Amino acid sequence: MDKKDDIGPADNCQHCDFRSVALEYPLSETDGFRVVCDVHPITAGHILIIPKEHISCLGAYPDQLYREFLTLYRKFTSFILQAYGSVSTFEHGKTGQTVFHSHIHVFPFTGPETEIIPEGKAYFKEITDIDGIRLFYRSLGAYLFFSIGDRKWLADISLGYPGFFRDRFARALKHPEKGNWKEMQKNKPLMTEAEKDIREIIAGYHKYSGSLSG
Repeated sequence: MDKKDDIGPADNCQHCDFRSVALEYPLSETDGFRVVCDVHPITAGHILIIPKEHISCLGAYPDQLYREFLTLYRKFTSFILQAYGSVSTFEHGKTGQTVFHSHIHVFPFTGPETEIIPEGKAYFKEITDIDGIRLFYRSLGAYLFFSIGDRKWLADISLGYPGFFRDRFARALKHPEKGNWKEMQKNKPLMTEAEKDIREIIAGYHKYSGSLSG
């Protein structure tokens, strides 16, 4: 691992500090992860899977943490699919990060992959499973991962810029004004809408988790 992959707390990291606004709306917690509502959702049902330890990206997870992640990934993609009728995910893998602590976005979206990468099929490659991310990361040290439904891709890292996938998916969802979370948090109507979406997803998850244990 390079220096940015070292596992441990980091100063001034909003995903390390449990008092951070970014972690204000928890859904679930395990030994290694927090699952929270995104406080700047690009759409209703936008959540984040965040490791507690400061580590750069999914591709750098140690094996035990990776196995724990896969369990959460399956659980929360299933929840979003059941609650909202569709599911997509992304992670910037160092390329395009605005918070340099791994966080996987899970949210409702359906549409063609070319709506996210309109540059053409030469700019993305389909992978069969998430293990493909780790293999790619070990080779190049960076990646751009996204999924729509059951299909998963790695996009050409040359396309990346800060907030790349957030911007692309926000545009595809017809909410380009939500693409930049730093600007979004200054917009009172958008943040009022976000609070409503967050309350709904918390209630929905409590109902969902209750059905699993019932």
